[in-house]
Amino acid sequence: MAAARLTISSRNYSSWSLRAWLFCELAGLEVEVEALPLEDPGVRAELLLLSPTVMTPRLDHDGASVWDTIAIAEYLDEWKPEAGLFPTERVKRAHCRSIVGEMHGGFYNLRSALPMNLRARYPNFRVFTGAKSDIRRVLAIWEECFEKYDGDFLMGDKPCAADAMYAPVCTRFVTYGVEIDDRASAYCDRIMKWAPMKEWIREAKAEPEEIEELDVEF
Repeated sequence: MAAARLTISSRNYSSWSLRAWLFCELAGLEVEVEALPLEDPGVRAELLLLSPTVMTPRLDHDGASVWDTIAIAEYLDEWKPEAGLFPTERVKRAHCRSIVGEMHGGFYNLRSALPMNLRARYPNFRVFTGAKSDIRRVLAIWEECFEKYDGDFLMGDKPCAADAMYAPVCTRFVTYGVEIDDRASAYCDRIMKWAPMKEWIREAKAEPEEIEELDVEF
């Protein structure tokens, strides 16, 4: 029996649920995943970016109930610091927390124009101006990390909280055929081949439910 439960909205559409799952994987916490029904009005509002919700993702573990994705990351980092969700060195840790926080609080144009949809592929998708500036900023963050830490992942040679936060962006670049440079493309390939990501995507493709508004032919 799993020692913890992670409540999510959708594997296919919910980038925040994916991030929370990846945090649990990084921490080595076995979780039982409970997906709320897509017909729930709160779930639909969240996925359509019409309203935030405290329902998902939510981690219940050892008497603690934690919602909000960053709160889950911080909780797991305190629970198992040796897992390395955040770097231990002060300056590097500050950098990691800053780019995690920037993704948590920003990039609204990217999220709304390119909603996460792991089952879909839209080649030659027209990216509007607002989303383009968000994409440029993401790529600038990645490039700074590659230059600074010279690893396969954002903070070095192994994935951490920063990679979990930006993993859904990689899926968006794949779904919508966004043109990016070779270094960023290689990073996206590594993220998409990361074992927890492959498991999540496999489960997402098996989900029977769809939200029509997010599955239109753009």
